Amino acid sequence: MPQGLYLAASFFTAMKKTLSLEHNYRLSSLAENAPVIIMLHGYGSDENDLFSFATELPEHYAIVSLKAPIPMQPFGNAWYQIYFDANNGKFSDDEQARESRDIIAGVIDEICNEYPVNSKEVTLLGFSQGTILSFATALSYPEKVKNIIGLSGYINEGILKDGYEGNDFSHLNIYSSHGSVDMVIPVDWARKTQPFLKDLGIDCHYSEFPVGHGVAPQNFYEFKEWLENTNS
Repeated sequence: MPQGLYLAASFFTAMKKTLSLEHNYRLSSLAENAPVIIMLHGYGSDENDLFSFATELPEHYAIVSLKAPIPMQPFGNAWYQIYFDANNGKFSDDEQARESRDIIAGVIDEICNEYPVNSKEVTLLGFSQGTILSFATALSYPEKVKNIIGLSGYINEGILKDGYEGNDFSHLNIYSSHGSVDMVIPVDWARKTQPFLKDLGIDCHYSEFPVGHGVAPQNFYEFKEWLENTNS
């Protein structure tokens, strides 16, 4: 490895802190009080997946991409297990999801304590299962989150904290998008997001794209522009 690349890699390794969850970290261009994007990957993936977006996101954001706590075989991780039953069909382990929700809430605090970031400028960026947990965390603990970018997911009311309806959501900004031909999570589930949030007094930008369970290039550019405009 050339000396310059070796020194850069050593620098970022030295800057990385120990958190309750394994993670990837990209330093902000700001020395302190940086806004932070916390990434939550989908079922069966890991912390490297969404982190591929990092080079295309504004450099003043610190980026922390978390690895979900439940290992899968032969590879990948999950925020909660999904089971397949001949009689009941596919169903999720909501108890594990609630546990992961609270783990994420705790890790947000750890990130704000360990890294030079602004605790009032926290964005959760999730995909699929990571989106479901982003919504659950932000609606249960809105004081910890400012923005949500939810890709290819939906709101599972069963994993929200009891009494969440009474929370103060006045500062919360939400972007939600879905593929119109998604065969993994039906688009009809995602279409309930905007009216659900409207009932809570939360503004939500919702978009659909002609793709399956994934993020189209135009989807990436739209949520990036939304983030820049929301925080300008």
